[in-house]
Amino acid sequence: MILPKERDPRFITIRRGGTLTDSYHHLLALWAANCAEHVLHLFEQANSDDKRPRQAIELARAWVHGELTVRQAHQAGFASNAAAKGLPDAAKFAALAAGQAVGVAHVAAHELGAAAYAIRAVMASVEENEMDNVGRKECQWQRDQLPDDIRALVLDDQKLRNHLCWFVFN
Repeated sequence: MILPKERDPRFITIRRGGTLTDSYHHLLALWAANCAEHVLHLFEQANSDDKRPRQAIELARAWVHGELTVRQAHQAGFASNAAAKGLPDAAKFAALAAGQAVGVAHVAAHELGAAAYAIRAVMASVEENEMDNVGRKECQWQRDQLPDDIRALVLDDQKLRNHLCWFVFN
């Protein structure tokens, strides 16, 4: 479970009663897509014929540009998640990261799911004694990609939901 029981109004759009602007929502979606794309190779190494996670990332970006409805984005998330079934953990988590990234169109708070699954993907791709180190490096890479406008929001969200995200943001 990556989403809290009580939703943070900072991740609910203004038109739905929260405080999230469209521009920040779009930045969250783009950042999540970047996080997922950074580990996509782990999925494609395991299943190069399945394009659903790559398509989910592309559709996340298409949503930002107004080329996709929220409903279509939501469906792409389910498709990417389905691609994860039965795969080794690194590939599975990479596909789930892509599903979470496109899901940001529907629920902005999925941004952290994309990042957390991406970290889990790289951790699952190495030997146990390397997991913490590569996890920290991936987390730092992600933070380095954060646009200034949403940096404080995402970093605060990482602190608040780290326990829901397998403590990958330590």
